[in-house]
Amino acid sequence: MSRIHYDTHHKGKLLQRTLAGYLTHAIEGFPVPPGTIYEMVVVGNSTMRDLFFREDVYSIGQNPYRSITEIEVGEGKRAQTTLVATPRRLQLPIHPRARVYGLPIISGHVGADAAACMLAVDLAREDRLVAVMDIGTNTELILGNRHRILAASCPAGPAFEGGKILCGMPGLPGAIEKVRAREDGSWETSVIDGAPPEGICGSGLVDALGELLRTGRMNSLGRLEDGASEVVLDARGELPVVLREADINELAQAKGANVAGLHVIFDQYGVTFDDLDAFYLAGGFGRHLDVASAKRIGLIPDIPDEKILQVGNAAIEGASIALLSSPKRDELEHLVRGVTHCRLETHPSFFHFFVEGCQFQSVRTQERAKP
Repeated sequence: MSRIHYDTHHKGKLLQRTLAGYLTHAIEGFPVPPGTIYEMVVVGNSTMRDLFFREDVYSIGQNPYRSITEIEVGEGKRAQTTLVATPRRLQLPIHPRARVYGLPIISGHVGADAAACMLAVDLAREDRLVAVMDIGTNTELILGNRHRILAASCPAGPAFEGGKILCGMPGLPGAIEKVRAREDGSWETSVIDGAPPEGICGSGLVDALGELLRTGRMNSLGRLEDGASEVVLDARGELPVVLREADINELAQAKGANVAGLHVIFDQYGVTFDDLDAFYLAGGFGRHLDVASAKRIGLIPDIPDEKILQVGNAAIEGASIALLSSPKRDELEHLVRGVTHCRLETHPSFFHFFVEGCQFQSVRTQERAKP
């Protein structure tokens, strides 16, 4: 939303030039001359995809939060939300006659990255009931199979990516990525690349919460024992890495949004968590997540481990599939048109689900709450 606001008030396409500059640097680092690249596929959330293709993103920030491409589809001005552009328009150094293809978005803030995830897990041929969850500032949820698909986005905020957390940081060298509580009350931590600890990333935060809960040093409401205001997780760096009660509150609200999204989309589909055949955890965060810790604090459903599949960056996998196959692009465009978008805030039990989700407890199927 900050990027939408900035772009609305700075029409010089500064953000697009920033994106183009970053991608140009990446392309020039490939082991092939940029001029030999004739095809490029781009995925991202609705805002970032449209910014890159120089589309107006104002409508994505206004209720009902729809991309201009989605609006034009509704008006009959285009057949799908796919975007195609030339390298010149996008300021890219690839072959002048190359084609840059932006995968279709699903609806609202459920963008092309979520669509790519559907391609990666081959949802078009899936008869089982599966769910895909890509946890982030805007968590995407997909539920269904080839017969029926629902999708939703959860405005969780940046807490699980280190935002608004005192010692939070991305998953870079120096970030604590794993945390375990010893029997003597001290902490055992693992730092990315073995570097001195500078902060803690999302997987480490989930571990820390899970261990605090497991050892009784934090209750289900996120309150630390004995009136403590913070816990020192690692003091080996230049500054100690701590987790404050205020940080726990931020994480609780982010988790509450994700849990509410899960309950709403399952309720809309008319199934329970136990009905799932497979639960895909997508994204870099999902790949490094400790499943036991995530289930303990209620970030993901409490279902058997064998049903939970950590598939990593499924958006990149889906983009790669689309890059190599025109029929797969056509298949995805057809698949996306059949997806039903669930707007969480319109569900009568959303607030109830959110409040319950802010507590640190196992997430099981709830009875439908009365509005």
